[in-house]
Amino acid sequence: MKSLLDWIDHRTGIRSLTREALFENIPGGSRWRYVWGSTLTFTIFIQFVTGVFLWMGYSASSGDAWESVNYIQNEMTGGWLLRGIHHWTAQFMPVLLLLHLMQVVIDGAYKAPRELNYWFGVLLLLLVLALSLTGYLLPWDQKGFWATRVATNLMNLVPFAGPEMQKLVVGGTEYGHHTLTRFFALHAGVLPGLLVLLIVGHIYLFRRHGITPAEPVIKRDAYFWPDQVFKDVVACLAVTVAVLGVVLWYHGAHLGAPADPSEPFSAARPDWYFLFLFQFLKLPFFAGENEVWGAIYIPGMAVGLICLMPFIGRWNLGHVFNVGIIFVFLGGAGALTYLAKREDVAGPNSAKYLKAVLGDARDADRVTALAKGRGIESTALSLLKDDPKTQGARLFAQHCASCHRYDGHDGLAVELAKAVPLDELEKRTEMTSRFFSGDAVHPDWLARQSSTNEWQTVRSLLQAKAKGPFDVIASSKPKDAPEAPDLKGFATRQWIRDLLDPDKYISARYFGGTAHKDGDMYKKFLNRKVRKYDTEDHIMLEAIVVALSAQAKLPGQAADDQSDAVLIRKGIAYLEDDIGCIDCHAFGEPDPDADGPDLTGYGSREWIVDFVKNPEHEKFYPDNNDRMPAFGVKKILTDKEIGLIADWLRGDYFKLPADAQGH
Repeated sequence: MKSLLDWIDHRTGIRSLTREALFENIPGGSRWRYVWGSTLTFTIFIQFVTGVFLWMGYSASSGDAWESVNYIQNEMTGGWLLRGIHHWTAQFMPVLLLLHLMQVVIDGAYKAPRELNYWFGVLLLLLVLALSLTGYLLPWDQKGFWATRVATNLMNLVPFAGPEMQKLVVGGTEYGHHTLTRFFALHAGVLPGLLVLLIVGHIYLFRRHGITPAEPVIKRDAYFWPDQVFKDVVACLAVTVAVLGVVLWYHGAHLGAPADPSEPFSAARPDWYFLFLFQFLKLPFFAGENEVWGAIYIPGMAVGLICLMPFIGRWNLGHVFNVGIIFVFLGGAGALTYLAKREDVAGPNSAKYLKAVLGDARDADRVTALAKGRGIESTALSLLKDDPKTQGARLFAQHCASCHRYDGHDGLAVELAKAVPLDELEKRTEMTSRFFSGDAVHPDWLARQSSTNEWQTVRSLLQAKAKGPFDVIASSKPKDAPEAPDLKGFATRQWIRDLLDPDKYISARYFGGTAHKDGDMYKKFLNRKVRKYDTEDHIMLEAIVVALSAQAKLPGQAADDQSDAVLIRKGIAYLEDDIGCIDCHAFGEPDPDADGPDLTGYGSREWIVDFVKNPEHEKFYPDNNDRMPAFGVKKILTDKEIGLIADWLRGDYFKLPADAQGH
């Protein structure tokens, strides 16, 4: 073995290199404040290793990127751990770099002859931020896609060359496949290469000039080995434990819904380390043409001032100024980040932001379940776009919720179990919390808040707290009172049973407060006849309910319909002969004299689609021209969109076992 080591040393000189590295003199002895450089080198090494393995499973294509990341996260053995380590280590690196920069400035390690090494460190910080920015897009989810659009749009403000720079980075005028491939090339090739060169130069210059001792020097000089090595190893282990703890807590890293350029994302935000700049640009001074100051000039001057610190710090007063300005910058960035976070939960647009975040979480969970249960034939986005559970609800909220409700809401009810704890929502504004705790609040505040969307959202969320800490919904309740029935459970037995109850018919769930309570059905049948039915009549009415609901052929009650075949036949006979339904409704055969909708196939997919397309058709409401739009005839909705709404209402969509109780 000794001969082999001697041969290697003769060819490489490794013993002298190792001796020089381990026995470097540290003025004033080892210190914990010197560990930041080693932790950064360690985290960069971790990023390179995990990045290479992630590369093996990643596809840099707009049609496959999300799908490949989903495969890594949810299918590949240990993929979630690998991706989580890469993601969360990247989150730690800006913090470690800032701590290292603060240590260098406070200790005066930027002064001559170490100016070049200091500038290398500043460039390393900017490169790490650039790596984070380019990596943010690679999962190709809504959050990363729209945040990248926000960031790259700022390039357009660069004087003279802005538009051309933006086109170069984006890959043209549209964000898409070429944007992703350019960002991947930067993230996995160009920027890591530059990072390696800077690290080599940084270490070389550091070794050349040695460590600047922290004042006051109270300990004797020592070698790098073993004391400082021990401290560095402990610090690296602490970073490892912290990263792994977060990875295990979140089971990897977040993956939102697939990027959809046609659906703007109201919750588009840069990651936390750029959030201060995002908030800075929202200051009133930078509105309009002054935006270039907040995006380009002032940040550029700040970086320029940091680069000038070696010259400013030649004098004691200049060094004090440098230390002070670093704390001012960090304090300002921290304050702006806090304001940005606070606006998201208590600002004028917080309800919109929260709804977008929860909607993205819902879509992400759903498309992940679809990919796992059904596989991806084309793209994950098309899988989501063709899904009635998500798209039907969204279309209902956009086009139907002005008159109808779905369980009292607009159809976009989202469970908060994986999103935001109520305790966090309760802290959105101090006054809101005080109001709901019974404390007195100023009347002017109450009057001002009562009409805002935020108030409505917070109120519905907090009032739902009685249901349990997470069993709430974050869907907007439409402002106007419903003018048409609540369609949750439409055409089910219970829905029809309640519809034929005189009291429930004129309730808010069906036709309360509208002209329907004075209509023929209520006058001629419900109020006049049903209220007088005896027990035998109600048995007949129940058979009609079962028979009419069976017309819908709902997937959720197929087994019940099959087992109740005899009762259904009796109900059809009652419907046709022994009750007054066919006086106003057609059933079985068209009836041009019918006043109400044709009950043939009532609640079936074909019936709902035809009704939504043209409610004024002769088999529905030919004389009711001013209530419900003809969504198909007037080209408000496509046939596909109407079908998605129908399938969603009927619960006719792919379900996993855990999804069986969902709507």
